[in-house]
This record gives sequence, C-alpha cells and structure tokens, in this order.
Amino acid sequence: MRHEAVRALEGLDEDELRLVLAGLSEAERRALDEYWPAWAHEGQEPSDGDWRVWVLLGGRGFGKTRAGAEWVSGFARDNPGASIALVGATADEARRVMVEGARSGLLAVARANEREAMLWEPSRRRLVFASGAEAFLYSGSNPESLRGPEHHIAWCDELAKWRHAGAAWDNLQLGLRLGETPRALVTTTPRAVAALKSILNGAERSGGGMRDNPHLAEAVVAAAEAEHKGTRFGRQELDGELIEEAEGALWPRELIEETRVDMGTVTFAQGEDRSDDGLGKSNFPRHCPLRRVVVGVDPPASAEGDTCGIVVAGLGEDGIHYVLADLSVAGLSPEGWARKVAAAAETWRADRVVAEKNNGGAMVGTVLKSADIFLPLRLVHAAEGKVARAEPVAVLFESGRAKFAGRFPALEDELAGLTYGGGYEGPGRSPDRADAMVWALTELMERPRHGPRIRRL
Repeated sequence: MRHEAVRALEGLDEDELRLVLAGLSEAERRALDEYWPAWAHEGQEPSDGDWRVWVLLGGRGFGKTRAGAEWVSGFARDNPGASIALVGATADEARRVMVEGARSGLLAVARANEREAMLWEPSRRRLVFASGAEAFLYSGSNPESLRGPEHHIAWCDELAKWRHAGAAWDNLQLGLRLGETPRALVTTTPRAVAALKSILNGAERSGGGMRDNPHLAEAVVAAAEAEHKGTRFGRQELDGELIEEAEGALWPRELIEETRVDMGTVTFAQGEDRSDDGLGKSNFPRHCPLRRVVVGVDPPASAEGDTCGIVVAGLGEDGIHYVLADLSVAGLSPEGWARKVAAAAETWRADRVVAEKNNGGAMVGTVLKSADIFLPLRLVHAAEGKVARAEPVAVLFESGRAKFAGRFPALEDELAGLTYGGGYEGPGRSPDRADAMVWALTELMERPRHGPRIRRL
C-alpha cells in the first residue's frame, strides 16, 4: 500500500507539486527519489496477504526487473544476514540483468548511503548488501546447482525461459526453508510452459503490459504497438498476456499466424469498394474480390445475455476462404443480438446467414423480417459435436485454402482451445465465436445455393 504522503503528492497539480518539491531539502528530495512506493505503479508491488509465491507476469517495459530488485533490496535492508537466491535463465543473465542492470538491477536501485558498503563478487556469484545480507546467483538451466543451498527468499527472473524450469523450481523450493516466511518472486514475460502454469496455481499474481508503465515515453509504446499490437507476439510480449494452447489443438497458434494475410480494400464481385465503419470491413484480403459472403451465427444457449457468435466469412475470386470479421456480442436480448446479425449481413452485403437452430436460431429470421431486410437464411441443426464439425474446416486452413484476413484475438483463443478428440478446453464454457466461424466456412465450402443478395425493400 502506498504511503499517505505519496498519495497526497499524487493529488497535486503540476504547479503545486513543483512548489512542494522546491521546498524540500536535498536530503528530503533524495529520500523521496529512493522511496520505491512513490514510483511503483499498479502490479509492481505484492499484496499484504499471506502468500508464499508471487508471480509478476508483465510485458516488456512493464517494470518487472525494477519490481524484483526493489523487493529483494527491501528485504535485504530489513533482514541483516539473510540468504537470498537470484535465479536467471542463465548465470550470465542473472548477472547482467538482476545485479548489474543499468537502471533496474540491484546495484542501480541501492540507496546512496548503501552503495559503498555493498560488495559485488562476480567470480563468486555473490552480492553482499550493506546490511550484511547475501544474494547468490544461480542458473535455471542448471537445476543441480540449487540442490542443497538454503535461502530465506528467492527472486526468479524470466522463469518461462529456463531450460529446465520444472526441476530447477523444485530444487529451489526445497531450499526455501530459512526464516518464518520463506517466499519466492517470479518475474517473467508469460509463456504457456508447464512449469509456469503449475506455479500459477495458488500463487499471488500481478502484472500488466508495456502501456501500464507511466514512466515510458509514449513514442516508444506507440511504435511497439504499431508493429505488434493484436499479434500473438504483441499480446504476449507487450501486453503480458498468458496465451495458452491446448494439447492437440485443431488450430495451433503457429497455424493461425501462418494463415494470416494482409488487409486492404474490400472489393465485391460488382467492384464496389467499402471502407471500415466499425463493423469489421477493414478486415479482408487485399485486392481480392469476394465471390460470396456468409454470416455464421451461433445463438446463445439462453436468453440471459450469453455470447452470440457472429462471424463473417467470404470466398474470394482466388478460391481462398477468408475469415473477414468477428462481430460477436454478449449481454444482449434475442432481439438485440439478432439485429446485430442483420446489421452485419447488410454491411457486408452477405449472400446468406447460417444460424444454428438448436438454441433458438429461428429468432434471427423473425427479426430480419421485422427489420425489412430480405436475406436468404439457412437454419442448421447441430447433429454432430463442435469438434467434429470443426475438423474439416481446420483441414481447410492446413491445406492453405482458408486464411484469417486480420487479427481476431477472442476468436483465435477459442479456436486454440478446440482439440482433436478432446473437446473444448476454453477459454469460457463454449466456443461460440469458433462455432459461428465453422458454420460460415462450412456453408462456403458447399455448393452455392442460388438466391438473391441482400437488399433494402
């Protein structure tokens, strides 16, 4: 928790803050500069609860290393003679990042009156703090080096990169037995490795993304987002999001990235161009006319506001099937989500809407008629399970005959949760978006049914 004086300073405007700081003595300014709670942002400090393991999952630039160094420094300051483990992906990374890091390493965050009293012995991989507490460096790639040593606390950096994370973590935990409350902090960019997922169970958890760090220049953040925002890399490395992939996934993350294409200006068969108006129309294959467009709908199982899957797909003149837009909505009544379907169909000039009728798909037809929109509607019955229906569509992507025309994080997460023979492993209870996409692409795979395109009556 932040000190009351710090919260008071945060409430001042720029002129008031300048006036207050001008009245401080040199010693007071230094004390404020070295007072970590004055600078820590949300996610960089643990709760006051009774936890044993704290995992800080953060994107690049979030401030993971600074948070780790400040936590260790504070403990060493308050516990003379303590024994501390510093574990990096390699011994060299532990030295360069955790100890010698120019702005966030342990040497850099030490207070002015502590630095001369500190002793750093790289050859012995030992750092002695001003209080007399000692920190020892280890490598997550060498689990045997952690067999035997005892410690009060441990700081584990970039655990998701450790070559032998499971064994190294187990040996470290067996050595955390000094003092009344042995604890470990894990600071890492998230990766869905087994060791990290296991550690997260029951752990104190915090973190965030690059943009959550108020001390980073906006130009730096904007440049990184322009390059990677929305990609799997960006979600993981910038946003600090743990992106999991089920074993035996129908759509592995690698396949999703390989079948993603550039975006441009949509061209329908008649040659008409359309610009984006918030309904996903910027997501389409560049310079490729669309031969047919279908809106797939997976209605909610109840009228309680569950997610309604609404996905637009198209067949290009090049013979490729494209996922064009994910317009799924949640929290709406049957009339509400059905009108969203109607709007998507009209905007994309769809040839057909395909809706599953098991869960009340007939409502879509009723609302389309009430909205004075004439559109061929096909109500389908889900005789097979979701995975069985999805498998032929997955093969379409594997063969290069289907692609994602844009980035659809929520849809992609659901697709990654569908597994061969294993059902659905999340996120959420049901893959509503994925099911809608499967209905749309299945319709496009079949022989076209002749009928009028959408038009106003």
